[in-house]
Amino acid sequence: MSQEAQPEGAVPGEPGRSARPLDEVDRRILDALVHDGRLSIRALAERVHVSRTNAYARVERLLREGVITGFRAQVAPESAGLGTSAYIALKIEQNTWREVSAELARVRYIEHAALLGGDHDVLALVRAPDNAALRDVVLGQVQSIAGVLSTRTWLVFEEFDGTQNPWL
Repeated sequence: MSQEAQPEGAVPGEPGRSARPLDEVDRRILDALVHDGRLSIRALAERVHVSRTNAYARVERLLREGVITGFRAQVAPESAGLGTSAYIALKIEQNTWREVSAELARVRYIEHAALLGGDHDVLALVRAPDNAALRDVVLGQVQSIAGVLSTRTWLVFEEFDGTQNPWL
């Protein structure tokens, strides 16, 4: 459904709604902010070659429409004392995602969790201080959540962020 065809008061980006397509300027703004979320509007405007008024209006629209959901610091886990990272795959009972995800959200050291299609139902990224803390997360906390049938853990030895920005 195009934005013009949406019911009055509908917000692009809401579940079941189509977001407004991003144009080239929007994509350049997203690329710049992904690389440096602390850019001032003035610096952003200069970087993407638009007026400050245009940059400000576009950032406000991207925020309002839920394209930009916030700004945050990127933290190096090892430098912050979280030297052990692992992915935990979970198999869960059918129709327990809401309850399981609510419990996973309360587990310290789980950075991210996603509902999957495939051999496993959930994939969680854990960043813990050491192997003992990781063991407690997996065996003491995650496996005790009602609805979790089994887990499988993969230690992360090294990682990197992709170099190709999807916004351009």
